[in-house]
Amino acid sequence: MNKVFGIKPAATSWLAIGLLSLTAIGCGDSGKETAAPETASAETSADSRADHIRKTTATINGTRIQAAASSEPGNWLAHGRTYDEQRYSPLKQINTETASDLGLAWYWDTGTTRGLESTPIVVDGVMYNSGSWSMVWAHDAVTGELLWEYDPQVPREWGVYACCDVVNRGVALWQGKVYVGTIDGRLVALDAATGDVVWDVKTTPEGKPYTITGAPRVVKGKVIIGNGGAEYGVRGYITAYDADTGDEEWRFYTVPGDPTKPFENPAMEHAASTWRGGEWWKVGGGGTVWDSMAFDPELDLLYVGTGNGSPWNRYIRSPGGGDNLYVSSILAIDPDNGALVWHYQTTPGDSWDYTATQHMILAELTIDGEPRDVLMQAPKNGFFYVIDRKTGEFISAENYVPVTWATHIDKETGRPVENPEAQYANETKLVFPAPYGGHNWHPMAYNQDTGLVYIPALDIPFAYGQDNAFKYNERTWNTGVDVTQTSPPKDPDTLAAALGMVKGHLSAWDPVNQKEVWRVQHEMSWNGGVLTTAGNLVFQGRADGHFAAYAADTGEMVWEAPVHVGIIAAPVSFEVDGTQYVSVVAGWGGAYALASGVPRHKSNVLTEGRILTFKVGGDVELPEPQVTYLDIPTPPASDASEAVIAQGDTLYHTQCSVCHGPGVIASGGSLPDLRYSSAAVHDSWNAIVRDGAYTGKGMAGFAEVLTVEESNAIQAYVISATNLAIEMCKGDYRENYPETVGNACVRASVEP
Repeated sequence: MNKVFGIKPAATSWLAIGLLSLTAIGCGDSGKETAAPETASAETSADSRADHIRKTTATINGTRIQAAASSEPGNWLAHGRTYDEQRYSPLKQINTETASDLGLAWYWDTGTTRGLESTPIVVDGVMYNSGSWSMVWAHDAVTGELLWEYDPQVPREWGVYACCDVVNRGVALWQGKVYVGTIDGRLVALDAATGDVVWDVKTTPEGKPYTITGAPRVVKGKVIIGNGGAEYGVRGYITAYDADTGDEEWRFYTVPGDPTKPFENPAMEHAASTWRGGEWWKVGGGGTVWDSMAFDPELDLLYVGTGNGSPWNRYIRSPGGGDNLYVSSILAIDPDNGALVWHYQTTPGDSWDYTATQHMILAELTIDGEPRDVLMQAPKNGFFYVIDRKTGEFISAENYVPVTWATHIDKETGRPVENPEAQYANETKLVFPAPYGGHNWHPMAYNQDTGLVYIPALDIPFAYGQDNAFKYNERTWNTGVDVTQTSPPKDPDTLAAALGMVKGHLSAWDPVNQKEVWRVQHEMSWNGGVLTTAGNLVFQGRADGHFAAYAADTGEMVWEAPVHVGIIAAPVSFEVDGTQYVSVVAGWGGAYALASGVPRHKSNVLTEGRILTFKVGGDVELPEPQVTYLDIPTPPASDASEAVIAQGDTLYHTQCSVCHGPGVIASGGSLPDLRYSSAAVHDSWNAIVRDGAYTGKGMAGFAEVLTVEESNAIQAYVISATNLAIEMCKGDYRENYPETVGNACVRASVEP
């Protein structure tokens, strides 16, 4: 569904120690109609604005994107600004001297209440963003005026298959069209001037639990898109579509299918030899391409990062061992035909959900006195890699966060030397990093002036244990990891100690010498992606509801502003009429926010997202949130036995906690905290949980998965957890424990 504003359409048209839960139930989102704030209207007519957009976007192609590093410093034409994905802006009007004068130029409330992860695309004064449920917005980049919006009408019940929130990381532009992937597996081309649909193709098998959250890339007239869903049991692949027509050009599978059937290509035949024993193809195999890509026009190579195996646990997935190619790997692909040129696997036989879908950066580094064309990545496994992007040859790797699953990366083979103490087939092991990774999807950046890479790093442990009762189910997560480990501690001292292990920081990393140069320690984890500029700055939004700028050479904070909502997306910078701007999309959500069980920061109070744009001398004020803290209500009486409550505990952490939080603590704030369930919700429990009464809000019915007795057991556990929380929150609990722990006792009710 498309709405046009201001222009006429051309035609009608618990985290660590086991606090991450392992299987999703439907994730609801009430949603609101979007509305733009009061901003100055553009003086140009609607028709001339549309003509302007058509003219400026019609020439966006590979040549223009490739040359943008030097010829278009004021635009942000592609996801990482240019094909090398460095996220470096050559603009320097905003610098360490002027940053203190930054102020808000405009803001726009999205009306959505789920995570926002989009990197804006900005072309000659027009900004394009995507939002939750795969919505797309076009704004005047100077005033914030909404030009058009597009809603792909994703069925809300499909959110059950979105492992890590119904997010979208951005759009792509090419020759007058805007491209977006949708949660329900479509790739849509829109008219950049109006938002009208040009073509709409289904990229995933009908009815299979695939999702798309990543941003497309357009290379040589082909729109490249991957997908997610490994936890639900899918086979990963990446596909290229004709940018003009939507016709499929090629598809490359990342893991082998049923070995009794013909292999698609020699790469799949080779990969199959590295899967030993088991029937992985019945659980998909995984290896999904759910995020990062980069392109080298000179080498004519497309680089793709692949995800974890399905299930996570390799002892179940491939009990005979093997590297399980091409999970958790970097692939170099011929963009003309989709053929594999080379691969490098960061985590052979991955058993910890250590995806290699994290941001990749292409650069030239001087190593041992010689210039090298390299690819840099900080994947989930905790090591920072520098590899030769021509050949895939390993150059170097060192850990950028604490790592216990491996002792080091062998310098001769480029393979990790695994720590036997991280093997969890026979007993539960506490391992660093967690499945959230040492670095997740949040983009990092490379500054050509300092020679440093800036990593939004995570420092979180996790308790892995084997699920000896594993059985594949398409409606639930298939990890092969014991979900009974995910229930959080039930006393405040242990809870506080566990939360104290969860950290996040901004790391300035020297990729040549493989060492950290400086660090900014953050109060919370799951902070935003980064932008770096020629003004010697690094911009990052934080989980505590602030947006900040740091000196790129020293890490000194030179400016920050409260925005009242956690930021996880990466900023961009652009210039219009000689004025430099910095924009970021703010909206708390994603995997950690939903599933960690860590209460949000007291300054991260808004559930509604917003787009924020700053400039030197900006004087727009954000409305101050009016916050009322609500105590947990008394739940209905329950006579359930301890055995039933224990059953409900296991079922809850198997089916519900990815969305509603371990221990019934919904840390994200965008989805219901079940401890605050009203009497009406409890009275309608089975109608909601089993029969899908809230399907329109994104809460699918689970009658096929849960019996009435099992649903009742979950309710009994929720009631028990609610009573426990009420008891824990009495007295001086809020004062004597860390601020974030105390926040678990109350819910913020916010009025703008």
